[in-house]
Amino acid sequence: MPIIDPRTGEPLTPSQDADTSANASQANAGHQDASQFIVDVDMSNFQQVVLEGSMQGPVLLDSWAPWCEPCKNLMPVLEKLAREYGGAFTLAKLNIEDNQEIATQLGIRSVPDVKLIVQGQLYDQFQGALPESQIREWLSQYLKAPEAAEATPEEQAQQALEAGDAATARDIYETLVKEWPEHYDYQIELAGALLADGNPTDARGLLDNLPPEHRDTPKARGVRARIEFGEEAPDAEELAALGERDDSEAQFKRALRQVADGQYEAGLDALLALMKADRAYADDVARKTLLRVFDALGADHPLTVAYRRKMFALLY
Repeated sequence: MPIIDPRTGEPLTPSQDADTSANASQANAGHQDASQFIVDVDMSNFQQVVLEGSMQGPVLLDSWAPWCEPCKNLMPVLEKLAREYGGAFTLAKLNIEDNQEIATQLGIRSVPDVKLIVQGQLYDQFQGALPESQIREWLSQYLKAPEAAEATPEEQAQQALEAGDAATARDIYETLVKEWPEHYDYQIELAGALLADGNPTDARGLLDNLPPEHRDTPKARGVRARIEFGEEAPDAEELAALGERDDSEAQFKRALRQVADGQYEAGLDALLALMKADRAYADDVARKTLLRVFDALGADHPLTVAYRRKMFALLY
């Protein structure tokens, strides 16, 4: 039995230039029972739920299989988002093992496979189990995000770090790493949380065990640089021993401690001042350290942008 596009009477085929009205549908979403917009589909109701239903509002078709571990991670995320969006889209769940004819007609070759159906046509899709933050970003291209959206795990971890609760951030990232072992950014973020929690050895070990192509990403280099600053910076006793000294060595050590403690702006100011006053100190170490701090912060960080400009002004 072919799956028919209700608009054309033809078998469903992807459309590259379909014009979606997905944003309009969310305005009509009411407080419905979740069973109305989270639906298991098969040959008996696919036409009604997915194709005819998509004439009324967007349908997210999640194709999965019982043996697929990534599917088991993805489905709860999609169900959570469907509830959060409150009926702005319908989540249709298709078990391809029980519905191989539909899967064949849709051209599904691997799972999980997620398709956005609008007005009876394929509008967009992705394959694989993406993390929640990426799915939210993908959905936001077509649907207005709920005003009271729950914080993502990544946002919760960042909030914990900002509040000085590195242990909570570490726990969140450990969970994310278990759920998404091939999403290596989570491992890098976990390394950063371990470092913030006072465990640089485990943080370094995590970075060292990344696949080669992920060890030298800007984010990984940044965490590694923070580990190194912590190792190089003077401890409290050594810092106290500097007393009132204000020579280049003392200035540099204080700047290193500030950077290691996360007082980046103060540390950058001190390094910039040292570079201006004594460029030759320790083979231009102030400029070289500025570059390392920029690496640690990332190229797009506001402090990197501002202080790189100041450094270039001194150089030229």
